[in-house]
Amino acid sequence: MRQQQEADLILSGSFLLPDSRQAQVIENGAIAISQDRIAGIGTSKQILADYSSARHIHTDHGLIMPGLVNTHTHAAMSCFRGLADDLPLMTWLEEHIFPVETRLTADMVYQSTLLSLAEMIKSGTTSFCDMYLFSKEVARATEISGMRAWIGEVLYDFPSPCYGELENGFSYLADLFNHYKDHSLISITSDPHAVYTCSPELLTRLGTVAQDNDSLYVIHLSENEAEVNTCRERYGCSPVEHLEHLGLLTPKTLAAHCVMLDGGEIELLARRGVSVSHCMESNMKLASGTAPVVQMLQAGVKVGIGTDGAASNNDVDMFGEMNTVAKTHKVARMDPTAMNAEQTLHAATLGGAATLGAKEQIGSLEIGKKADMIVLDLNQPHLTPLYNIPSHMVYAARGADVVHSVIDGRVVMENRRLLTLDEDKILAQMREIGQGISKYGKD
Repeated sequence: MRQQQEADLILSGSFLLPDSRQAQVIENGAIAISQDRIAGIGTSKQILADYSSARHIHTDHGLIMPGLVNTHTHAAMSCFRGLADDLPLMTWLEEHIFPVETRLTADMVYQSTLLSLAEMIKSGTTSFCDMYLFSKEVARATEISGMRAWIGEVLYDFPSPCYGELENGFSYLADLFNHYKDHSLISITSDPHAVYTCSPELLTRLGTVAQDNDSLYVIHLSENEAEVNTCRERYGCSPVEHLEHLGLLTPKTLAAHCVMLDGGEIELLARRGVSVSHCMESNMKLASGTAPVVQMLQAGVKVGIGTDGAASNNDVDMFGEMNTVAKTHKVARMDPTAMNAEQTLHAATLGGAATLGAKEQIGSLEIGKKADMIVLDLNQPHLTPLYNIPSHMVYAARGADVVHSVIDGRVVMENRRLLTLDEDKILAQMREIGQGISKYGKD
C-alpha cells in the first residue's frame, strides 16, 4: 500500500478547471497544496488517496479554477468611485481627478486600497498590477490582504501629492525597491504616467531604473485620440513611435490601454515583445475607443485584462470585465467568433500572468506552481444548466459566485468571509472618507 504524502490543504469540488480550456476539466476534481505550492491535481478519489491533510475544504457544486489576474488598476481610486462620471478622458482627468488628487493623504490611499483589495478578493482576483500615488501605502495594505501584486509609484513632470518635486520621487521609488526586494508576493515596478505627462528625459530615466532593477516598465499608452494628437504635435510621431525612438519598447514594457494603434504599431509591439493590458470597460466609459485586441493576439502580442481604477469603471470585478471584453469585440468586428470564451478566460488568467512575466508561477493550476486559486459555487440559477465551463465563466458568472480564495497557499476568503481584512471596518472608514471628498468641491 502506497504511503500518503502530507499536504497543508486539500480543496475539492464538482469540477476543477486547470486553465482556460474546457478539454482540461476534471470532474469531481481536487487539488493538494503544500506550503505555497500546488502539490497534486486530480480527481477527489486520487488526491484523497495520495494525500493526507489537516484541512480539507469541499464545496458541493464547486468549481476550482485559477485566480484571476488584473493587469492594470489604481486600487486607491476606489475613493473616487462615481465622483466625476460621464466625461471625456482629458476633461475627467485634468479638471476633476488631478485636482482632487492634490488632497490625497497617505492614510486615504491606504484605506481606499483596502477597499479595492476587499472587492478584488470577493470577486475572484488573486493578483493585480497597480500604478498610483503613495504606493508605499498601497504595498502596506496589500501585505495585510495577502494578495499578490506588482506595485509602482507614478512619476510625472509636475509635483506629486505624495513625494513633492520629481527628484524626491526617484528616492521614494528606490526605497520601494529596497524594501520589497525578494518579497514573496509584492514586486515593484517603474511607472511613468504617460507620454503626455512625462518628458522624454523622465521616460528614459525610468527606463534605466526598470533595467537596473529588472522590473516591469508600466505606462499608459495610446489611450485615446487626444493623447495621440498631443504626441504628434510635440514630437512628430505617435506615442508608440515615441517610445520606440527612446528605446523603451522591450519585453519588460507593460502598456495599458493601447486603444489607438495601427497595423504597423501592432507589429512593432509584437516584435519588441511588449505586453498590453486591455481595459475595455474603462475605455468604453470614457469613450476612448475599442483597442484592436483581436489583431494584437493574431500578431503575437501578449494581452492581459485589467479593470483600470474604480473611478473610471466603476468596479474592479474581473468577471464583469471578461463579459464586456468578449461581447464588445464580437460586435466591433461583427464576428461572433471573435474573442471566444476560452481566449478571454486565458487573457484573464495565464495570459495576464504572461504580461507580468509570471506565467511560470501563476495563471494556471499545475503541480509546482504557486497555489493561487478560487472556488465558485455553481449551484446558482444563472449557472444552470452547465454545458461549458469557460463559457459560463465569461458570459454568466459573477464575482459574487466566488466562495473561497487561496493565495500563495493561504486561505484569504472562506465561504465569502474575508479572513485577512476587516470588511465592516473598511466600509465604515471609507464612508467617512467619501464624506470628506464630497466637500472638496464646496471649498
